[in-house]
Amino acid sequence: MPSDSNTPTNSAQHCDYLIIGSGAAGLMAAHRLANHGKVILVNKSDFPDSNTFQAQGGIAGFITKDDSIESHIEDTIKAGAGLCHADVVSEVVNHGHDMVEELLQLGTPFDTENGELHLTREGGHSHRRIAHVQDSTGKAIGETLLSYVQKNPNITCLQRHMVVDLITTYKLGIFNQKNQCLGAYILPELGEVFSIAAKHVVLATGGAGKVYMYTSNPHAATGDGIAMAWRAGCPVMNLEFMQFHPTCLYNPSGSTMLLTEALRGEGAHLIDKNGRRFAFDDDERGELAPRDIVARAIDREIKKTGEDCMYLDVTHLGADKINSQFPNIQRRLLAMGLDMSKQPIPIVPAAHYMCGGVQTDVSGATAVTGLSVIGEAACTGLHGANRLASNSLLECLVMADQCAARIVQEPSTHKSVVIPAWDSSGVVPEQERVQIKQNWDEIRAIMSNYVGIVRTSERLRRARRRLFLIHEEIAEYYWQHPLSRSLLELRNLALLADLMIRSAQQRHESRGLHYTTDYPNQAKEAKDTILLPQGDNI
Repeated sequence: MPSDSNTPTNSAQHCDYLIIGSGAAGLMAAHRLANHGKVILVNKSDFPDSNTFQAQGGIAGFITKDDSIESHIEDTIKAGAGLCHADVVSEVVNHGHDMVEELLQLGTPFDTENGELHLTREGGHSHRRIAHVQDSTGKAIGETLLSYVQKNPNITCLQRHMVVDLITTYKLGIFNQKNQCLGAYILPELGEVFSIAAKHVVLATGGAGKVYMYTSNPHAATGDGIAMAWRAGCPVMNLEFMQFHPTCLYNPSGSTMLLTEALRGEGAHLIDKNGRRFAFDDDERGELAPRDIVARAIDREIKKTGEDCMYLDVTHLGADKINSQFPNIQRRLLAMGLDMSKQPIPIVPAAHYMCGGVQTDVSGATAVTGLSVIGEAACTGLHGANRLASNSLLECLVMADQCAARIVQEPSTHKSVVIPAWDSSGVVPEQERVQIKQNWDEIRAIMSNYVGIVRTSERLRRARRRLFLIHEEIAEYYWQHPLSRSLLELRNLALLADLMIRSAQQRHESRGLHYTTDYPNQAKEAKDTILLPQGDNI
């Protein structure tokens, strides 16, 4: 049976496939690869702590006779504001129907109506093509895949183990071959750093919403995989495109929560405090326009009126429909004293999805041999400058499937190299940890105030200047004091913030999720923003 271990160990471990992250991408990759070798699956939190388990809306791609693959492709490209890679879009979308069918066969309890899948529609989609499980689709998919992973004897599961960094030949000073990933250093919740050597490493670490003050993401979404891949030598692409979900609960006294786009797909209205539907001021599709347009509309109304929030009104849908299709959202709101069947819900946009990431193809291949990146941490060109709703779970599963197929088919180039033990010499105990919290809060405030929904060149310059000192403090602290999850996350978050700002500074236009008042028009030619590692990271 697999180990679900938190037992500290200092000894090196070995496996064929090391998978980091336990969302849909990581779980599907583990499920596929377990038939071909020993798998170790690592997650820094409990396994349900991922963006997948938070996903409400659904998975796009189930095509009915009234719809077509071509229409789904067209909607994806249109939402992506001209930056989508058409070949990638076609590759992913063409697998959508089969992927939903496989999830059904695995036991995912998708909602049905009269014996057929109940399909919903979200912003940017021209048809109902989104399979869902009420309003907690990601949780249902994640639990289905996790049940197979946990009972597979070829998979060892390590919860609450934080990856310190990837191990590569270049980092070990071996330059007589192409840079190759050899494994990773791991910090258990209790115990000392140890290494895991692997023939192939798959990063499926998810997004980076915690780089902002307000986000729909879980606390674990700190961009770890993107930062680790960059330090390992991988280029990153289109990191300026952070999607802000238009409708997250405005809750100044507590944590926010996402209000799924399926609510608007079923007819919810965006209103101001006077009940005016303002979304049509920007786009004839109103509430069903793509997320970048709707988020900017809400942001503009908040700034224009001086109010703290706008509102999402679903009262006209009726209590029966709300309770049957959105029971989990309604239950959580009722616990806060809000009843969306009787009152409009206060909302604000919040950081939701990273459309950029490590530059890869659909199979997750990177510039470093033996290292793949899949899911939200990767950037294939599918989403372009703005992700079409519910394409993310689809991308996670298709990438995992394609990644596993490539890895098991390609000839092994793995070199047997002795991995040195983690060196903690010279480390001194911490006197206080206030510096970690201070830098964490400062980074998130900088990103929210200067690198948010609407940007300017001057705000980006200010943000980068302020981050420079923070980078120096983190680097010094990292090498002088014992490692902890909060320190490692801070290190990754700071690096990711800098990469996002650098990417934004290179885009001299407004396109999709990147809107700047200094370059309000869209350039005639759509180009990806690609940053190449040059040894200047922390």
